[in-house]
Amino acid sequence: MAPSNENTRGRARWERETLNPHLERHPDREAEYSTVSSLPIRRLYSPEDLQGQDYEKEIGWPGEYPFTRGVQPTMYRGRLWTMRMFAGMGTAEDTNARFKYLLKEGQTGLSTAFDLPTLMGRDSDSPLAEGEVGKEGVAIATLRDMEILFDGIPLGDVSTSMTINAPAAVVYAMYLAVAEKQGVPLKKLRGTIQNDIFKEYIAQKEWIYPPEPSVRLIVDTMEFSAKEVPQWNTISISGYHIREAGSTAAQELAFTLADGIGYVQAGMARGMDVDSFAPRLSYFFNSHNDFFEEIAKLRAARRIWARQLRERFGAKDPRSWMLRTHVQTAGCSLTAQQPINNVIRVTIQALAAVLGGCQSLHTDSMDETLCLPSEQAVTVALRTQQIIAEESGAANTIDPLAGSYFVESLTNEMERQALEYIRKIDEMGGIIKAIEQGFPQREIAEASYRYQKQVEDGTKTIVGMNRYTMPEEIPIPLLKIPPEVEARQKARLAEIRRTRDGKAVRSALSNLTAKARTHENLMPAILECARAYCTLEETGNAMKEVFGEYRENSVI
Repeated sequence: MAPSNENTRGRARWERETLNPHLERHPDREAEYSTVSSLPIRRLYSPEDLQGQDYEKEIGWPGEYPFTRGVQPTMYRGRLWTMRMFAGMGTAEDTNARFKYLLKEGQTGLSTAFDLPTLMGRDSDSPLAEGEVGKEGVAIATLRDMEILFDGIPLGDVSTSMTINAPAAVVYAMYLAVAEKQGVPLKKLRGTIQNDIFKEYIAQKEWIYPPEPSVRLIVDTMEFSAKEVPQWNTISISGYHIREAGSTAAQELAFTLADGIGYVQAGMARGMDVDSFAPRLSYFFNSHNDFFEEIAKLRAARRIWARQLRERFGAKDPRSWMLRTHVQTAGCSLTAQQPINNVIRVTIQALAAVLGGCQSLHTDSMDETLCLPSEQAVTVALRTQQIIAEESGAANTIDPLAGSYFVESLTNEMERQALEYIRKIDEMGGIIKAIEQGFPQREIAEASYRYQKQVEDGTKTIVGMNRYTMPEEIPIPLLKIPPEVEARQKARLAEIRRTRDGKAVRSALSNLTAKARTHENLMPAILECARAYCTLEETGNAMKEVFGEYRENSVI
């Protein structure tokens, strides 16, 4: 990269002549590598670290293979990232109001957070849902809830993301049914359904069915959408929850890409041409506190994915090689102590995501460790993105840190570690076999333990928690979901059960169970259930009769 010349001292000579005498006076700074970062970080980087690196092959140009510098030739000079703030609060009415508020304040895409019962495929009136309805997201039990959620929001004009996995096909069908009622052609819909069951088995633990039928449902959505909803991203392959479970950045990168490889293999095993579905696969990464590590992770992710798709799977369409990613700042990094400090953490993490080349971004609110985001807190979070976009200069040039000895070296190291994990998973027989053996789960558990140990012994500083603490906290207003939300949601569900066409419900559910016993694509039958106002749990149970339920084995 940067050529050496007679006037450039080598690193070894610099250390011998300049650094070593200094370290003799400061022995506490003598370590060659940082002991806090999860990657080996040298004291200094120089041209020596990039010797032999081929710029065209390893780094390239923005919008060109291997996309290290970004998936679009102009990146943010052409168009800013989508500002997609996550929102879900109690009822569909309340969340609809938050959506409209955020759109009015400049948000450019919707992102839906569901409550725990919905994420687990349970209806709001299920005994297992009691006390959890609407507490950490919006409760969706039938098509009526989805209609209210998007009331007054033209689905043909807005891009919508939905963070849901085990019951994703059912919720997706409800969304499609709302679009039909609005008169929006399915081919015009834009958005993303997370639909990533592998990371549920690895990290988040919100599953319903065993791996094989779960993957079948995911491939069904891929196959159906390739024909009927071609602008929809049918999977958002999520490293976010892997990182939130305690993984390192390199583990997040490796296990997420291994999940993506597993979905490509599943689609091709169905007989689908890789280029018919790979362009609609998207990614979802975490952005944590280590600024340069997060930038390097996103750059390495694009390079690895491009090579896997072109060289391993033979994809011909350049759109299949492009790793497009949404990024969310790290919820697990936020502290309940001195929560206003979280604004600074989120700003650093968001800037890293932008400099790393994300396509859309969610910024966490300062109060998320304590409650659902208040309107004031979510406005500050949105303004954080807008200030980065409009005032910081970060969007003025493409991949501004390219060529940095440190960033390029870190990108190479991130790639090396991730590929080593992917190689191990391939040797195990793929991601499902690795999950069944508990490999990624154990690696994450061990990394999480090491991190927590560093926090507890003070090796890693968390400002306001283990250093710079205050005897009295400055209070901030908290948003609490009132208990009557659950009662209102149960009442609406009871009314739907009373007034819907019972014969149509029974017919749709019976048909879905019958289709589940075949090899047919299940999306048309699931869509029929949504149109008939079958509940989320009824629809899931119709398939559970055939698929059974997943039970995790101990991995420790």
